[in-house]
Amino acid sequence: MRGQASRIVFPIAGWLVVAAFTFAHAQDYPIKPIRLIVPAAPGGGNDAIARVVAQNLSTALGQPVVVENRGGAGGNVGTDAVAKAAPDGYTLLLAFSGPLAMTPGLAKVPYDPINSFAHVGLLAKGYQILVVHPSLPVRTVQELVALAKAKPGTINYATAGSGTPLHLAAELFRLAAGIEIVHIPYKGSSPAATAVLAGDAQMIFGGLVSSLPHVKTGRLRALAVTSPRREPQAPDVPTLAESGFPNVDPVSWYGISAPAGTLAPIVDRLSSELRRLVASKEYRELLAGQAQEAVGSTPAEFRAFIAADLQKWTRVIREAGIKAD
Repeated sequence: MRGQASRIVFPIAGWLVVAAFTFAHAQDYPIKPIRLIVPAAPGGGNDAIARVVAQNLSTALGQPVVVENRGGAGGNVGTDAVAKAAPDGYTLLLAFSGPLAMTPGLAKVPYDPINSFAHVGLLAKGYQILVVHPSLPVRTVQELVALAKAKPGTINYATAGSGTPLHLAAELFRLAAGIEIVHIPYKGSSPAATAVLAGDAQMIFGGLVSSLPHVKTGRLRALAVTSPRREPQAPDVPTLAESGFPNVDPVSWYGISAPAGTLAPIVDRLSSELRRLVASKEYRELLAGQAQEAVGSTPAEFRAFIAADLQKWTRVIREAGIKAD
């Protein structure tokens, strides 16, 4: 009995030592600089959000938060680097929809978009605008759908490439509307937008900030926005839901994730600071100026949100027969 009791005591004692060390590590966090990896080149919208988050987290946590851009393979390279990093809270990911909700439905990725990460919290959502070249004789989404059904295969749409967010948004709309339109891929969102401006392509799901100036000058015609409510910067443009397509809701989103296995107290600390940032007036006004919406969440809510978005885009990719370039 004495030997059996000792075998019980020692594992319990060992567990208590580990638990004490873990608690102390979490209590002391952070004690050194934190890396925030952005899986994209500098200068984009996700990079801008990352730098605002880094600045605010640095102030809140009392340690530098250094933004590190690591682009490649549509965001897969930087995302995978975080998935394989030590789960100590010192390597974070600016998570976004491409590598976590879209690309995994197109091709095999070296990480599990749900289980390779401790998803900390949502930061923002961005929406798109459906615009057409003025030569296309439509002024509403209903007229666009009617024309496409009357003349199947004669309307083309531009995207930044196969499997990109602009492509998947258009395919989601095409499937919901039951129409036949032709995909013209370009090497990037800028060339795709230029093609529509020139009349080489007839429609595009474009960025709000980049498209609205051309709408105001008449070089493009806006038919609908993908946001759940009308955009303050374009109050006369109806939503897709108002136009009869409530389930066509493509959204770009951004959040913070950490490697799977990161201690719960560290994840909770980071989540709390992110929710405080998202609730601030300055942050909300900053994002509104970029036609984005500040949206926060708990870690559990963010994980569930990513899982639902992944499921949606995987279905669209399968039903549309989309293949990666």
